Amino acid sequence: MGPRAVLIEDLGADPADWADGLRGMSLAGVTEVVPAANTVLVNCADPRSLAQVRERLATVRAADPARRASAAPIEIPVRYDGEDLELVANSTGLAVDDVVAIHSGAEYFVAFCGFAPGFGYLRGLDPRLHLPRRATPRTRVPAGSVAIAADYTAVYPRASPGGWLLLGTTANVMFDPDRSPPALLEPGAHVRFVVS
Repeated sequence: MGPRAVLIEDLGADPADWADGLRGMSLAGVTEVVPAANTVLVNCADPRSLAQVRERLATVRAADPARRASAAPIEIPVRYDGEDLELVANSTGLAVDDVVAIHSGAEYFVAFCGFAPGFGYLRGLDPRLHLPRRATPRTRVPAGSVAIAADYTAVYPRASPGGWLLLGTTANVMFDPDRSPPALLEPGAHVRFVVS
């Protein structure tokens, strides 16, 4: 991935756990570790650092996913008023109240971030709610929309186009450039949705 980065595939572990394992090694020269759905991008300070890091990649051991269970979850209050809530219920054969109970009753973790600043892809969605994206994306999804697609759930940090199924809304600000850190959700964070 250029003279200062390498993309790791075939990790043999969840990318977020593998990335945490690499971060835990505190290798000199690593400037950023970016997990994605199936890969991890490792950025280094310079080509020499990259060469040294590449020699150590085979020794990376994924962090224990149980570490997430011990972390205090970030609670996100949700008003389950999404445009697609009834569609999700009908598509899954569940009652609307059951969809809300299943979604808010699960514990999630941020597998990776992408699409837009502050957009965290959360794993842990109950398989009963696994549905594909909309066939035709919306041209505008409001900021704070809580949504599902495939085996992920997420919160849209700002108004943007999107094809995920909308379950509800939150007033939480997911990304604020004046906050430190700017993103409310970062890879590895533990998350719960709370009915408001």
